[in-house]
Amino acid sequence: MPLGPTPRPQRTSRALLIIGLYAGLGAIAIVWGALRGHADIYRIPAALGTSTPAKLAASPVIGLLFGLAVVFLTRLLTHRFEWARVLHREFHAVVGELSSREMFILAIASAVGEELFFRGALVPQIGVVLGAAVFALLHVRPAARFLPWTVMSFIVGLVMGQMYVSLGDLGGPMVAHFTINLINLNYIARTELRA
Repeated sequence: MPLGPTPRPQRTSRALLIIGLYAGLGAIAIVWGALRGHADIYRIPAALGTSTPAKLAASPVIGLLFGLAVVFLTRLLTHRFEWARVLHREFHAVVGELSSREMFILAIASAVGEELFFRGALVPQIGVVLGAAVFALLHVRPAARFLPWTVMSFIVGLVMGQMYVSLGDLGGPMVAHFTINLINLNYIARTELRA
């Protein structure tokens, strides 16, 4: 009598890992803010800026426009420079097998988790420039060919940090981050560039 296949333990889905990672980052940010006496890290502390109804309404719109500008710049760089095409091919190998659902989850989870941590928790504590530097460090890879990605991450971190301070909430940075990640992930995963 032949034996059936050996049951394998169920593998944790990538989506659950993504959500767990960024939920943990967001939770650290919220706890850190609460320990500093600023539990509502979504809004800028009064000592650093103010939030008004007009700014709250403008924040996601400005975030969307900035996100679309970064996506446009990314495409332009990919079509003009070999280093950008090399980055695209490297990332394609990593994200090419993600499903549309996983890319959406990655885009939204990273936008919320990273913005809560890097802008909501870090900026009030260490400032926009150092917060952007720490954000860029997350985007460091060992090979020199990734240096432009790290530099772009620093510049994007500066703008999103300043957006948080100027507009008074994380709405703009979260929408920008989500827009950049969702559109770029889909483009990178679905577009295979020739060498």
